Amino acid sequence: MPIKHLRRDRIVTQLKTIVCYSLIITIKHGHIENFHHYFFTLPPDDKYIRYTMEKAMYLVDETGLAQYNTLKEKGFYSNILGTSSVFSIYCDSVAFNKGKMEFTYYGRQRIERRSNILMRELVTAGQLKRVPRTENNPHGLLIVNWRTLLNKDIEQKTKINY
Repeated sequence: MPIKHLRRDRIVTQLKTIVCYSLIITIKHGHIENFHHYFFTLPPDDKYIRYTMEKAMYLVDETGLAQYNTLKEKGFYSNILGTSSVFSIYCDSVAFNKGKMEFTYYGRQRIERRSNILMRELVTAGQLKRVPRTENNPHGLLIVNWRTLLNKDIEQKTKINY
């Protein structure tokens, strides 16, 4: 009898580990990476930018909206359209503290313009809050207190054919 009891405990412990690991993967590679992809992947297409920003705003609280509005007021999105720049984001890693539900996102942003290609280092941070799952927020998570910690140029290359 004790042997069967031990086996059940092992199974329960293994299931808890699998569920916990699955949640962390969903948080890091689902919710956080999706948000950054929507927010920082920007082609010179105003309809697409509006579409992705709308999707991103379902995943973040008012801190994301505030950053979007600041960029919009400064003419950032109009500049993308006017210069036909293409912005892409690449995730290097996501550090996540499950106890505090805090994350730090480490990535690189590639900005391709007519005459050059610029690589930027991007680091953002925030916390996660559980919310009800919806069609627009299938992970049931909301990024709160989101902020950019670092956004600096790391490499610039001039295009040869320019």
